[in-house]
Amino acid sequence: MEMEIISREFIKPSSPTPSHLRNFPISFIDHISFRNYVPLLFFYDDTKVCDQTSKISHLKNSLSQILSIYYPFAGRFKDQLSIECNDQGASFLVANIAGTKLSTILKNPTENLLNPLFPDELQWKNMDCNGSILVIQINCFACGGIIISVCACHKIVDAATAFNFMNDWAKLNSEGESNSKSTLSLPYNLLYAGDTIFSQGSLPNFPECEFVIDKTIVSKRFVFEASKVKLLKSMMVNSDSNEVKNPTRVEVVTAMIYKCVVSALELNFKTTSLRMAVDLRRRMVPPLSDKSVGNIVWFLFLINPELHDLVFKIRQGLHEFCEVYPKKFGGKEKDLSFIFECLKQVTTPVSESDYNQSLIVYASWCKFPMYEADFGWGKPIWVTTSTCPVKNAIVLMDTRNGDGIEAIVNMKESDMVRFEREVELLQYASLNPSIV
Repeated sequence: MEMEIISREFIKPSSPTPSHLRNFPISFIDHISFRNYVPLLFFYDDTKVCDQTSKISHLKNSLSQILSIYYPFAGRFKDQLSIECNDQGASFLVANIAGTKLSTILKNPTENLLNPLFPDELQWKNMDCNGSILVIQINCFACGGIIISVCACHKIVDAATAFNFMNDWAKLNSEGESNSKSTLSLPYNLLYAGDTIFSQGSLPNFPECEFVIDKTIVSKRFVFEASKVKLLKSMMVNSDSNEVKNPTRVEVVTAMIYKCVVSALELNFKTTSLRMAVDLRRRMVPPLSDKSVGNIVWFLFLINPELHDLVFKIRQGLHEFCEVYPKKFGGKEKDLSFIFECLKQVTTPVSESDYNQSLIVYASWCKFPMYEADFGWGKPIWVTTSTCPVKNAIVLMDTRNGDGIEAIVNMKESDMVRFEREVELLQYASLNPSIV
């Protein structure tokens, strides 16, 4: 695959940010969050995209308009606690791809084909001090197809925020400013949800969580089709030890992957823990809008869950988490001493050897609106991310039809060789099947 960057510029908001909004405070969750880039790829069919020059011009115009709504994304971090909304803009690159068809990538979506599609190889890398919060690259194929790659700074953008932004940009691009901008406005309570609900207040400054890149990590994609998920549910429901009669697809897929990771890596259940990212939006009291901006997540730790009751432990752990954390993080029961201890815990560097535990890190993007970004060419035929350079990190995403699950599994190469051969895993999951 040959790539040529044909343009590089900053896209600024179509309307200047008012002076009273130029300082954007971030929440106590954002303030400790990683400063790395979250990468996403959106694939659009070559049969529906034509006249790429006019398409790119239209994309730049609509991006400028949407940045006047998501104006912090066009600013720069002033310090650990705030963004200066100075309208410097989002980085915008356009690349021509030669020597490879879009369909070739979709038939065999390997790391070697996907990684070059991201702007300046920024995927999961830490942002420079004065770096762009949002970096976008439009990859154009001779056949007419387009892949939009997005790298958004995790310090202000979680997965839900990233997908909401892409959907709003797409809606504005498709419908035009006059038809959609009024419905896309982000009222104060959405854009400032993080600072309003999770305000830093009198809490001390904690160090940012350090995102350490492990270059020995490789990634593989495992797809659990809807029919296989149904079988997996049936198998777990009929298990003698099962205590959950209606497991979700995320619960059963998580349990299966956990089991196979422990088996392949020859870990001990008694010294293996699972860390889950939990979206707090709908779990707050009262619930927040799904479109609230920022890192509105926290972490659930399941210590030494045994396989036979893992689904039950996930559900029980999530229930107990939701009874405590959303209430003490915001609202009438906000507890600063509790928040202090939580921030202290996650910002204190600890290695696996320090507490004799193997850690599996897990996040589910299922049910997020991943496949809604229609720029006027139809919805994406595939949405994915890149290799996450963290050992034993797993990201779950919906398949395009919403019934199956794609699991992006990241491991050391020697571990992956064993994991991808797990017989039970391959009974339910396909290894990197074709998209088309």
